[in-house]
Amino acid sequence: MLRILVLGAAAGGGLPQWNCNAINSASFWRGDQPLQAATQCSIAVTADGSSWALVNASPDIRAQIIARRELHPRAPEEYGLRDSPVRSVLLTNGDIDHIAGLLTLRERHAFDLFATAEIHRVLSGNPIFNALDPELVKRRETAPNAPFEIVPDLQAELFPVPGKVPLFLEGDAVVTDLIGEQTVGVRLSAADRTVFFIPGCARLTAELRDKLQQGDVLFFDGTVFHDDEMQREGVGQKTGRRMGHMPMSGDDGSLQAFRDIDIGRKIYIHINNTNPVWRPHSPERQEAEAAGWEIAFDGMEITL
Repeated sequence: MLRILVLGAAAGGGLPQWNCNAINSASFWRGDQPLQAATQCSIAVTADGSSWALVNASPDIRAQIIARRELHPRAPEEYGLRDSPVRSVLLTNGDIDHIAGLLTLRERHAFDLFATAEIHRVLSGNPIFNALDPELVKRRETAPNAPFEIVPDLQAELFPVPGKVPLFLEGDAVVTDLIGEQTVGVRLSAADRTVFFIPGCARLTAELRDKLQQGDVLFFDGTVFHDDEMQREGVGQKTGRRMGHMPMSGDDGSLQAFRDIDIGRKIYIHINNTNPVWRPHSPERQEAEAAGWEIAFDGMEITL
């Protein structure tokens, strides 16, 4: 069995964003459209239904755990007064919306923290993450393309995807499609089933395309539909590509790039609060669904 829980489907800031009155957020505040709130991107995975791994630890992780009974502390008479079925955390990059939740997991619970050497350097370079007791939280460096067991009976493998360094580490010159250890995708496999999780990706390379063929499920970067979406909404000047994210639309967008790749299910995740696919009846949502894509939501479950 391979079971996936979508804890959070949104990009940084969530939906609604706390200080935003662009179309989607404003519609939520007013309650005039059927938009559900979405927390920041993270999934939980298990192969045995007992031991769970988190892929990314968003700033919303406490609320996400509260919302999922499977992640609640277990019977105190058997497991004690401090317990969690979360046995490991895996990071796909060093962005704030993927690492800040680690600070919520500091209350003396043992788990393995998997990441590339580059992502571990981001953590070790900031002393606030020393709040994670090294006697309990083991930092495991994981090389790309080297499978490992993330929880019992569940294999994970990290692989490079084009991306950029975290915003707080940007210098004067920013390369948005670096290929290395700073941005990775994840291959999760159990019982001959395979799920790919890629919440950030600047472009689809030939190598990445070949790797994804015949996967059972793909969760892929759905940050923006239009590359200039934030400019259109009047809430920022950065394009999707400047932020290191491949837009859905356009000749070199993900809708076009994935049109003939053999994947069982394609699901957009890490969706920005400005993205019109949040609106159930928008033309953009209809276009994505017509191309065979699903839109992730908080509470979505997949069992293979």
